[in-house]
Amino acid sequence: MSGNNYLLDTNFILGILRADSAVLGLISSRQIQANQCFYSAITRMELLGYQGITVDEESMIREKLDHLTYLPLTKEIEDAVIELRRLRKIKLPDAIIAATTRCFGLELLTRDQHLLSVLGKLSAPKPHNK
Repeated sequence: MSGNNYLLDTNFILGILRADSAVLGLISSRQIQANQCFYSAITRMELLGYQGITVDEESMIREKLDHLTYLPLTKEIEDAVIELRRLRKIKLPDAIIAATTRCFGLELLTRDQHLLSVLGKLSAPKPHNK
């Protein structure tokens, strides 16, 4: 088992829920365990706030999230979001994901190549205690 910890982006969790072969293959090949995985407040809002969500889908999402560790928005994350949005053209949800990743020193698992490229251009963060 790897010692890394991961922040799962909304689209990555959707890939898990939809049994996407690329997402499940990555999890398997890297031997990623649920106790290594975190999710942001914005991911929770995006997943559960979908307008067309059914009761069964909501139940499935909540069950999956119960196995992961929730990271709430903090002032530190908010400040990092503000700084990031001043420096780069980035959507607010993506900025929250990027800032959470940096503040907690996590590796981001996402299918969003633009977000990965933004993170790659940022200087290394000072990890926060989880």
